[in-house]
Amino acid sequence: MKYDVIIGCEVHVQLLTNTKAFCSCENRFGGKPNSRICPVCSGLPGALPVTNQSIIEYAIRAGLAIHCRIPEITKFDRKNYIYPDLPKGYQISQFDMPICEHGYLDVTTSQGTKRIRILRAHLEEDAGKNTHSEDGSGLSFVDLNRCGTPLLEIVSEPDIRSPEEAVAYVQGLKEIMEFTGVSDCNMEEGSLRCDANINLWIYEDDRKYATPIVELKNMNSFKSIRSALDYEVIRQKEEWEEKHITLDQKGKLTRGWHDKSGTTVLQRHKEEAAEYRYFPEPDLRPIKIPKELIESIGRNLPELPEQKRKRYRETLGLSVENAEKLTSSPELASYFEKAIDGYGGDVKKIANWILTEVMAVVNDKKINIKDFAIEATKVQALIKLLDNDVISGKIAKTVFTEMVEKGGDPDQIVKNSGLVQVTDQGEIENVIDQVLKDNPKSVEDYKAGKAQAQGFLMGQVMKLSKGKANPKMASQLLKQKLDAL
Repeated sequence: MKYDVIIGCEVHVQLLTNTKAFCSCENRFGGKPNSRICPVCSGLPGALPVTNQSIIEYAIRAGLAIHCRIPEITKFDRKNYIYPDLPKGYQISQFDMPICEHGYLDVTTSQGTKRIRILRAHLEEDAGKNTHSEDGSGLSFVDLNRCGTPLLEIVSEPDIRSPEEAVAYVQGLKEIMEFTGVSDCNMEEGSLRCDANINLWIYEDDRKYATPIVELKNMNSFKSIRSALDYEVIRQKEEWEEKHITLDQKGKLTRGWHDKSGTTVLQRHKEEAAEYRYFPEPDLRPIKIPKELIESIGRNLPELPEQKRKRYRETLGLSVENAEKLTSSPELASYFEKAIDGYGGDVKKIANWILTEVMAVVNDKKINIKDFAIEATKVQALIKLLDNDVISGKIAKTVFTEMVEKGGDPDQIVKNSGLVQVTDQGEIENVIDQVLKDNPKSVEDYKAGKAQAQGFLMGQVMKLSKGKANPKMASQLLKQKLDAL
């Protein structure tokens, strides 16, 4: 069976403004239900919205970062539908004059690099949140704290051809929104949400058939996006083989992803735009965006993830893998750049230390790198002690552990603990002589051609010197002495 997978993504990004989209209520996740609402965001009669200037600026910043055109004039519209957590009975959104149009995002997968076109990105306010009692009472509750939270909905063209590409696309958007400071993109808190439209083009009997388009919802992680799309490809393929239902016969559907069962579940027929009864928002005037504002925001865009990766590879000499890892979040990239600032040595050493030792502690403590207690400059100071042969790699790990547990400066810890590396040839030779005397069998094994015996003896040298012997010097002297026997 020959077919193509056709996917388009709608990604909702919660903007990181201080206040909500059309009122002065605090824009923050969680809190006591209905504690951050006012007449505007709770939809009381007569309350009038006022556009938060920050949401316009944030949207422009995001749009420019994904190569969108910013039109001279944009406006808001009412999107009408009835739902318990939408107190006004409509949502302020944008219909025919969105703030961002016709952009793109390049994504890289196992199949190579591909450009995904972006149709539009428009501003809208979020709805509230329904919670349902699990005590058998059948009660439901509405929390309006989220009402009025500013969202930027980014709508791709149906250019995505596999679940892998879809995940790469959403990950790419997430990185850009984080690096530009537009959103924290915390998927657990709903700061980034993705709906995907998927169907198959079936090629049969020299004709092309389109299966019904399914909008997938309830995907709150990259794993669930991949799993839901993988499942839906198989489900639609099997449905076609059994029933041969086309888009014209069944229209558009909405299915929800059920994580526990690993299946999608039919929810409803998908609404067409006309069913929402859009009309211009009468309480908000159209907005003329000054060209100077667009240019100013464009000039001040930060270095974006892909640009940073390219610089790390081409200028700093990092591997593709390490460049990817260090740009996985703006906080990690910032930590790395502070650690290499003014260093002067091989920055790959610092990169490797951060990705192994530092991130091991960060992951173990389940914290963000920005909350890591050891400053980046102290990591550089520790690596300099290694560079200058003041300490060995083994001692560096000991010092780092003390820095994590007790704090302090690496130079001071080394000095106070007497951990300075031994580079005196005579002192190292004395240690080697003692090791050779204590391990005659290993010496005989070496003389008999067993190369692993040298590794054992080297380990004993480091053990007897309490890790202080300069490893390179000790290894050379040990071999010289063994070969002379």
